[in-house]
Amino acid sequence: MALSKPKNLILQLTSAYFERLYTSPVKTKAITSCIIATLGNFLSQKISGVKHLNEDSLLAFALFGLIFGGPLPHYFYTYIQLFVRNPLMLLLVERCLYTPCYQALALYMLSLFEGNTHKDACKQMKSLYWPVIIANLKYLTLLQFINLKYVPPILRVLVVNLIGFFWAIYLAQQRSKQSKITGIKK
Repeated sequence: MALSKPKNLILQLTSAYFERLYTSPVKTKAITSCIIATLGNFLSQKISGVKHLNEDSLLAFALFGLIFGGPLPHYFYTYIQLFVRNPLMLLLVERCLYTPCYQALALYMLSLFEGNTHKDACKQMKSLYWPVIIANLKYLTLLQFINLKYVPPILRVLVVNLIGFFWAIYLAQQRSKQSKITGIKK
C-alpha cells in the first residue's frame, strides 16, 4: 500500500497538469516553461561546477520562459495549424521561419534580462546565433518531426517540455562559454 502513494501522487499531478493545460493553456505553458528553463539553467550551472549560482542568469531564463517560452510557441502552433496540416510541411515552416526568429529573440532577450545593454545583447546574439541555430537544426529537427508526426496532440506539450529542458541546458552552456570569451555577462 505504501508503494502506491507515489504512483497516486504522480497520477494526481499529471491529471491536474492536463486539466490546467486544457482550461488555461497559455498560463500553464508559461509557468511550465518558466520552471523548465530555470531548472535547465540551474543544472547547466551545476554541471559547469560553479561555486556560486549566477542568479541573474537564473532570473533571465525564468523571465524568458514565462513571458516568451510558453506563449509564443502556443500561438504559433495554434495559428499555423489552421493553414498547414501536413506534419512535414509544418516541420518545414517551423524549422525555416519560426526557429531562426525564436532563437534570435531568445538570445537577445536572455542577455537583456541579465542586465546587459542593447549593444552587448546584440553582440552576444551575433556571436552565438549561428552555432545555436545549426545545433538546433541538427539535433532537434528529428525530435520535432517525431513529435509532430507520431505523438498524440495531448502529449506534444510534454514532449516539447522534455526537449526544452535539455535545450535550456545546452543554451545556458553555450552562453556561459561565450561570456567567458567576450567578457559580456552571461
